[in-house]
Amino acid sequence: MAGTFSPVKSSKNLHTDKAIQRLMSKAAIVRRKTRQVQVGDKYIGSDHAVLVQSMTNTPTEDPAATAEQIIDLYNAGSEIVRITVNTREAAKAVPEIVKLLEKQGVSVPLVGDFHYNGHLLLSDFPDCARLLAKYRINPGNVGRGEKHDDNFKQMIDAAIKWNKPVRIGVNWGSLDQDLLASMMDENAASKEPLDGHAVLIEAIVESALSSARLANSYGLSNDKIILSAKVSEVPDLITVYRKLAKKCDLALHLGLTEAGMGMKGTVSSAAALSILLFEGIGDTIRVSLTPQPGAPRIEEVQVCQQILQSLDIRSFKPQVTACPGCGRTTSTVFQELARDIEAHLTQKRAHWQKSYPGVETMKVAVMGCIVNGPGESKHADIGISLPGTGEEPRAPVYVDGQYKTTLSGSTLAQDFINLVENYVVQKYSTVQANTIHKAD
Repeated sequence: MAGTFSPVKSSKNLHTDKAIQRLMSKAAIVRRKTRQVQVGDKYIGSDHAVLVQSMTNTPTEDPAATAEQIIDLYNAGSEIVRITVNTREAAKAVPEIVKLLEKQGVSVPLVGDFHYNGHLLLSDFPDCARLLAKYRINPGNVGRGEKHDDNFKQMIDAAIKWNKPVRIGVNWGSLDQDLLASMMDENAASKEPLDGHAVLIEAIVESALSSARLANSYGLSNDKIILSAKVSEVPDLITVYRKLAKKCDLALHLGLTEAGMGMKGTVSSAAALSILLFEGIGDTIRVSLTPQPGAPRIEEVQVCQQILQSLDIRSFKPQVTACPGCGRTTSTVFQELARDIEAHLTQKRAHWQKSYPGVETMKVAVMGCIVNGPGESKHADIGISLPGTGEEPRAPVYVDGQYKTTLSGSTLAQDFINLVENYVVQKYSTVQANTIHKAD
């Protein structure tokens, strides 16, 4: 019967790792079918990977500072970087920023974030318009009435002239007030009016779609348009993007605007984006974290990567599975080992990805007692089960589901790190060799 779950029989032959893996198979995520958009040397849309985007917070007028932050974001894994282009000095600085990136061998698509005066800057600074890989337009900030349409058209004309895609980015905090007022009036006159919040949601969706239609009327094709509709509340974001996904086939950029700082911003973004991504909605993502004063900007990139990797959509670096600890794990040894392994994997990430293709999918288990330790270790690529309270001071190691060795003594942590290093070299060098052989 479809949908039923048959228990595994107690036969030893059936109770194998393969049987368990079949039972624990993950539900496949079916991407929403979209138009494909080229942004610099990257492609956005359902036929391509969900890309990680970030944004600088340096004054763009300072090319050195901005280029330095772009490089940091790029090295952290950002695949598209957005920069603010709000003044004539900022627009003038774009060519210098690109030169500085080229000197460092960094090639990453730059998105110009325009508000209010974007139509003038794109016209007055052709090198800026030419070198940016994409323009971001907020329809609520390009003027009102006839001025709105004229300014918007000038930006679309620039995109067509320079063959650039456009992200039409609606933001609830700067929504087109004329559109909102009109929809509020229509709603008030209807027989069954919606509450004001529901109208606001509909206005956000309509602003994005009507702006896309207007861009079409000016000659911009749908393979040059990406939509975003950002709000600051998780349920609202989910609702807005579900509506957008049903009403168009345009590529969508996901992000919770004004997500906040630290845990709040991370959890809120993860909650909203994960639901949408699991439903196949979203082609690029950004986590708009407020960084701690003086803290590096790269945390937002790391959170994006972890969201995608946790959903098994993409792999960026080896992952550590570790138990939280309980009354059976009074020793801090496993906590320290988990920390040290995590730090080691992070340190080695860039080198390993260049030298050992596929290593980003590796899973390492560090468990604190015998209850779940051996089982979790067997399901990881390589895992260790440390002794809990009252257990024999020995730590079995499993490699590819099979018992490998037992570690003990004061060098246990370093011994396990050495085993991880050896595992990477042995397994992923083989992957590399096989890849080269197939290519030949």
